[in-house]
Amino acid sequence: MNVNIKQAVKLFFANPSLEMIYFEAIANSLDAEATEINIEIFIEEFSREDTLRVKITDNGAGFTEDRFAKFKELLKVDEESHKGVGRLVFLSYFKNVSIISQYGRTERTIQFNENFDGKSSVVNVSNPKQKTTITFNNYNRSKIASHEYLKPGSIIKRIKEQFYPRLYLLKKNNKDAIISVTLEVNKSEEKFDFQPETIYLKASDFPDLKVEKINVDVVEMFQKADLHYSITKSEGEKTVITALCVDGRSYKQEIISDENIPYGYELIFLLYSDLFIGQVDPSRQILTLKESVFKTITLLFRNKVTEILRVAIPEIIVRNEKTKEDIVNRYPHLLDYIETDTIGFIKREDTIRKAQEQFFKDQKEILEAPNSMSDDIYEKTLEVSARLLTEYILYRQIIINRLKKINRINNEDDIHKLIVPPRKIYTQSEFISDIFTNNVWLLDDKYMTYNTILSDKVMTELIKEITKEENVPQDNSEPDIAIIFSNDPELTPKVDVVIVELKKKEASINENITAITQLQTRATKLMHLFPNKIQRIWFYAVVDITPSFQLYLENNRFKKLYSSGSAYYREDEIKIHVESNEWFLIGINILDYSAFVDDADMRNSAFLKILKENFRKKG
Repeated sequence: MNVNIKQAVKLFFANPSLEMIYFEAIANSLDAEATEINIEIFIEEFSREDTLRVKITDNGAGFTEDRFAKFKELLKVDEESHKGVGRLVFLSYFKNVSIISQYGRTERTIQFNENFDGKSSVVNVSNPKQKTTITFNNYNRSKIASHEYLKPGSIIKRIKEQFYPRLYLLKKNNKDAIISVTLEVNKSEEKFDFQPETIYLKASDFPDLKVEKINVDVVEMFQKADLHYSITKSEGEKTVITALCVDGRSYKQEIISDENIPYGYELIFLLYSDLFIGQVDPSRQILTLKESVFKTITLLFRNKVTEILRVAIPEIIVRNEKTKEDIVNRYPHLLDYIETDTIGFIKREDTIRKAQEQFFKDQKEILEAPNSMSDDIYEKTLEVSARLLTEYILYRQIIINRLKKINRINNEDDIHKLIVPPRKIYTQSEFISDIFTNNVWLLDDKYMTYNTILSDKVMTELIKEITKEENVPQDNSEPDIAIIFSNDPELTPKVDVVIVELKKKEASINENITAITQLQTRATKLMHLFPNKIQRIWFYAVVDITPSFQLYLENNRFKKLYSSGSAYYREDEIKIHVESNEWFLIGINILDYSAFVDDADMRNSAFLKILKENFRKKG
């Protein structure tokens, strides 16, 4: 063979998969008119890939002089459907491939490796037979990617998908082919269902296929396509095969998703057309149809399959409506981008991904539009802005739902990091980049207009941010969250400040009272800056208000506020030092988790409801 085999392997099979070893061997066996093909896999245990050995035996015509001549001449084949490079995939996984082929009284032995020189040894034998055995040794990869490549059940399923057209043709011609896959493993792994077994596939067991015509004149003049299909109900797992049939092989396409196919159905949809002949790459891995042709064929294929399934399995329609409603509820901002006719017939995540891609495309168009935008672009800007707002509101709902799951097992940090990550400082200049990590809007939407947020930062740093002075008294006490907002301290001397203290659920009454005293202490420190630097301060404690703590609050003159949960407020008079005769009023808000989370939920749900209704009306 006048070719660098090592380089040819890399060229034609840059990204192979182990199952291609089986596919190529089976294709060759069927070409040799084999009716029995046995795949035997031997391995000590899955993690010991060095012990892997595969033996494939068939009763085909064997490596006669003519067939061997084609084998050793890369790309020199007569048939348009065979490129002559498939066998190179053997060397992608195994260093040594030994072939012993007996036809009649002749036995040919071939050692196929990177140094193959096109020679073989031939001897005469006494007992005539027709048998070819290919043994794969010396696995040359660092590991095996998946158990599925060695499990008989998975391999048979993939063989069925790959060779359904050829095997079904044998049945139509009153012939049969039996393919078996056997795994012999010394160390089973029940966790991965990896154990010794043998599975059979018989062409004669295939159901009869119905045929419907598909007109593909829109692709190529006078071209036709035939859809061969079967819909059967069985006791086994559901099976969905949708493929284009090219040169005796099937090339699986994601025409329909099995997500909404009821359990126990086997669906076979095979599309044939002369348009596909020869439209594969030399390694017989990839279709080479023009992209425009492929898209049109896929659309026609899906439409016909959808039409058939709506009649054959009516419950799919009900399932698809539920899926559609779920997608619309979860992603209302993508309504109008979602191809509702394909819901349930392509994967759910693909439906969402395609809609998201179109949404991004519209965003890009707006961002790249000239400053003097047209009326159409202006209208689209309003539309996309509403969708972006909805996407953000949906994200906020996720945070709220996570907070609802907080319980006594969670500590303060679990609550804290959902509101704002600890040990961080946020500035208004980072508002957009931090919008999905900074959730101070949970307290009140007005706090989204912050100038600076300090999370788990000492009082000294807070005072420095307010005064913009370096030399301030050292104070290492830490408010959980401090928010400076309203005015920029660098532009105007007066700012507003919010101080938040958090206590975990089911904290003791003493721990909750500590939150109040901490707020009072913070107030005393900050009132030194009032009124020259600070014009208003809000104090919040988010705690678990138990009946005993509620009694404490009411006995200490806290007033109950309107809320979906328990919320209390009290104004205190404080002095900033003992000698002072001046008293300052401070307000302290005490919120339980219901008031904190449910009030935020009510505000967010109101926004979301309005936006959803708006999109539904337009849709």
